[in-house]
Amino acid sequence: MTVTVPTSTRTRRGGGSGLLMAAPALLLFGLFGLVPLVGVVALSLARWDGLGSVGWAGLANWGSVLTDGATWQALWLTVKVMAVSWLVQTPIALALGVFQAPRGRMRALFAVLFFLPLLLSAVAIGLTWQALLDPSFGIGATPGLHWLAQPLLGSPDLALYTVIFVIAWQFVPFHALLYQAGIRQIPTALYEAAALDGAGPLARFRHITLPQLKYTMVTSSTLMLVGSLTYFDLIFVLSGGTGGPGTATRVLPLSMYITGFQAHDMGRASAVATLLVVFGLGLSLLTTRLSGFTRMDSRQEGM
Repeated sequence: MTVTVPTSTRTRRGGGSGLLMAAPALLLFGLFGLVPLVGVVALSLARWDGLGSVGWAGLANWGSVLTDGATWQALWLTVKVMAVSWLVQTPIALALGVFQAPRGRMRALFAVLFFLPLLLSAVAIGLTWQALLDPSFGIGATPGLHWLAQPLLGSPDLALYTVIFVIAWQFVPFHALLYQAGIRQIPTALYEAAALDGAGPLARFRHITLPQLKYTMVTSSTLMLVGSLTYFDLIFVLSGGTGGPGTATRVLPLSMYITGFQAHDMGRASAVATLLVVFGLGLSLLTTRLSGFTRMDSRQEGM
């Protein structure tokens, strides 16, 4: 005798087991994500110097942050770092991903070497590049590279772009690895058919590789753009902890640190932190919405 379980019952059982399996991750996210976030939002409504008693401030911190020109300058620098980083890192990472995708010993060796910067800590990278860019004793002292013997990190016009270069040097390997993995998932039959039709390398790249990498590019761009809102340690080291020269590299996360731990105003720093979270969440949702990532379908449908 066969017993048929109603579809609604199977759905409830499947949903219950799925929720049970997700419970540990949800618990950790709640403890280390939501609870601290609620605490920061609450602290943004308080007056606290980090040591003494906590007092109620209401919306005074928010009013001070939103009317302070330094906040908007730091936000503009953050957006600038985000946009320029995307424009620099995306084509380089895509080119490296295309280069590393074919299998071979030398390409595998290059892939390992390219990945090394990502294994180093941001502090080590910052100290290393700070020494390399020293105008007196760095790479500018090398014969033929005297044009680098200038204060790249000390110039208000060049400091931000120098920081963006170092950021790209660290994170391009990660995004190149994403593109490499995406390219290796593309069926070779597509390239073979295109070659039989007389398509050259550039045509195959334009009409096959790029369309097939659509969602990989969305993922990489989302990580890159939202990740740009968290750049702190590298900029902190390169600028000597001041965001200088002047405020040339004082992005919003660094401004938050200076406000909280140097000016001892944890309430305003928490308001800046909340502003960062809201901005990052909105940017992530906007990116996925405009790209159609939420309606993602298989790029190999019909194969």
